[in-house]
Amino acid sequence: MKFLFISPRFSGGIGGHAAMLANQLQNLGHDVTKMPTPHIPIKNLKNPSFAILGALKGIVSRENYDIVHAFNIPSAFAMHYAKGKKKVLSVHGVFSDQVKAIHSSTTSSIATNVESKVLKWPDKLTTDSKTSQIQYEKKLSHNFEYLPSPIDTEMFDQIPNVEKSINQIAYIGRDSFEKGIDVLKNIEYEINGDVVYCVDKSWKETMQILKSSTMLVVPSRMESLPTVIKEAFFLKIPVIATDVGGIPELIKDNETGILTESENSQILLKNINSLLSDISLQEKLSSNGYDYVLENFTWKKILPKYVKFYENLLNS
Repeated sequence: MKFLFISPRFSGGIGGHAAMLANQLQNLGHDVTKMPTPHIPIKNLKNPSFAILGALKGIVSRENYDIVHAFNIPSAFAMHYAKGKKKVLSVHGVFSDQVKAIHSSTTSSIATNVESKVLKWPDKLTTDSKTSQIQYEKKLSHNFEYLPSPIDTEMFDQIPNVEKSINQIAYIGRDSFEKGIDVLKNIEYEINGDVVYCVDKSWKETMQILKSSTMLVVPSRMESLPTVIKEAFFLKIPVIATDVGGIPELIKDNETGILTESENSQILLKNINSLLSDISLQEKLSSNGYDYVLENFTWKKILPKYVKFYENLLNS
């Protein structure tokens, strides 16, 4: 099959997933082109500029594809004009809700209008979270196919053995409101350990820090299905995370991790300090999380589902 993948970037959350999926398909012998599109590097103009410039690239391109797969709402404009037999749009989380959390209600209103329009363009819609699937059904009456976003376990061969840092807590994510980094910073001085913030480090350096840590804390106000939790599971690092978005799909409280209330800094503090002092619970969470990610979120498990999805789409 011949694919065109479109994403504002091919790193990070949904962009990183797009890059990994492209590599996996190429390893199977499929032809995958990733559309590089420039954008204006201004916070509130980055996505609109990507949408406009991406649409222009789609219009002028003469290349034909079996499947054009766009990742996230801004990519839908390039997908709409690109030439393909079938078109797919994937989202991680409800786009307009994410915009509302980050920007103003006016911007959110615009995003909602755009979202409701572009979701009608593709032949298929997919999401990596059952929670997002349900939310879109309730909010916009759209049917999304659930296709999980796995991790590439072979990439962890790059991560060397590291010495454990006693009572080290890792935060991995953007320095932004929706990620709740401020909630963790507000209680940092009361934590019986040291917090390391990974907000602008390479993946390899970040994973080395995570591997050396006692736990990962995800204090988000909004999430889809965080890849970093799956990575922590694979590295056998216990996780404390808020009960928002798709996180409860990954974390069963006191089984694969600890769930905590969003924006409740005192409960978060209590959970962190309690887990730091409970070695047996750390070992239980580490073991269960590792088994869970191997059973559910590796490319060995997920890639055949993608291939079948694309084949069924082309034959429909």
